[in-house]
Amino acid sequence: MSRPKKKIIKKSSTPKSPLPRQRAGRRIKFQAPKGVFDILPRDQRYWERVRKIVKQLANAYRFSVIDTPIFEDVQLFMKGTGASTDIVQKEMYTFRTKGGDHLALRPEFTPGVIRAYIGHGMKNWPQPVKLFSIGPLFRHEKPQAGRFRQFHQFNFEVIGDAAPINDVSLIQLVSLIFKKLGIKGVILQINSIGCPECRPNYKELLVSYYRKQSRKLCRFCRERLKTNPLRLFDCKEEKCRQLANNAPQVIDYLCDECHNHFKEVLESLDELEIPYMLNPHLVRGLDYYTKTVFEFKLEGPNSIELAGGGRYNGLVELLGGRSTPAVGVAGGIERIISILKAKDIKIPQEVLPKIFLVQLGDLARRKSLKLFEELRSKGLKVAEALSKPSIKSQLKAADKLGVDIALILGQKEALENSIIIRDMKSGAQETVPFNKVIIEVKKKLKLK
Repeated sequence: MSRPKKKIIKKSSTPKSPLPRQRAGRRIKFQAPKGVFDILPRDQRYWERVRKIVKQLANAYRFSVIDTPIFEDVQLFMKGTGASTDIVQKEMYTFRTKGGDHLALRPEFTPGVIRAYIGHGMKNWPQPVKLFSIGPLFRHEKPQAGRFRQFHQFNFEVIGDAAPINDVSLIQLVSLIFKKLGIKGVILQINSIGCPECRPNYKELLVSYYRKQSRKLCRFCRERLKTNPLRLFDCKEEKCRQLANNAPQVIDYLCDECHNHFKEVLESLDELEIPYMLNPHLVRGLDYYTKTVFEFKLEGPNSIELAGGGRYNGLVELLGGRSTPAVGVAGGIERIISILKAKDIKIPQEVLPKIFLVQLGDLARRKSLKLFEELRSKGLKVAEALSKPSIKSQLKAADKLGVDIALILGQKEALENSIIIRDMKSGAQETVPFNKVIIEVKKKLKLK
């Protein structure tokens, strides 16, 4: 008796997709991921305004632009930003590449800029090196007003000079940005958190004070007490804030060098008539700060931080360079724009076109495209509606824009190499040869 043949099932060579199958005919409605947003055309003028003013002042203060990658080795931020910071512990976007590299989307600019400073031998450039960046950053924060998972900052770094005047120069620069933007009511809060020479003694006093009352601390602050006691001042919990009010203040325990540095910073601010408020609880949220730290906050019941920075004299050495003093500041563009909108601060409108090209027919449309570029290359701002089929609809669009002149190119004019110049206010028209249209338009607009 013969055995029954086994049924052979051929395995498909096509790997299964990790994505769920989509039912045929079903439409997917895609939305932006949580915590990010689209910058629509109507909002671009705010972004352009902020970028323009920041770049103008960066140029005036002789900062050179540097663009660093949006992702770096995760260890750069672990070491530079600080392993105990909220940014590294909770907020960084990290991923592994197919090649096994462990990378992170940049949560801040400074470590990447310092990595570039070391890697490109900028220590051999004339010091200080003044670098400026503007662009997106990424933090996995809980989305709320003023906080996004992709956000944008401008960033200034002065590397290679320990003089207190550099701290003041950055403060003045950011103050001017707010002034140029028309934002009033911004308060500068400032403090000194000492240096590796005087800070350890202060930390011992601080830890001793908090240990006696550790039961009153929130669970996060109990952990901060072990890892980074200065961060206890950052807590927003009311019971922790009450304890902070009676804690020893770092400014009372500064060494002579830190004391003199801070004194010179404050005296320079007085000389420049830049108002400030001493805030003994201001420490900033990053491990690398030394000496001066500062924040710009908007007045009001819900104080909004618009910019902040400080000195970080040990970071270059920490990341593998030689001992180099540095100071930096960064400002949040989304938050600044939200203030411009909330306070209804007027943004200068772009220069509107004074000329509108009207055409009818394929030949006229092609000639209009050529004429559009000729006018533009001569510095004349032109509008068109090449997709609109009728002269009536195009003239309506020209009226809506409020142009002074319409250039009408119909089939007859296209064949005869002429064009009609129409005064949109009086309605008067004249026909001129195609090769003289730019001369005639400039005459009518009284341009040289």
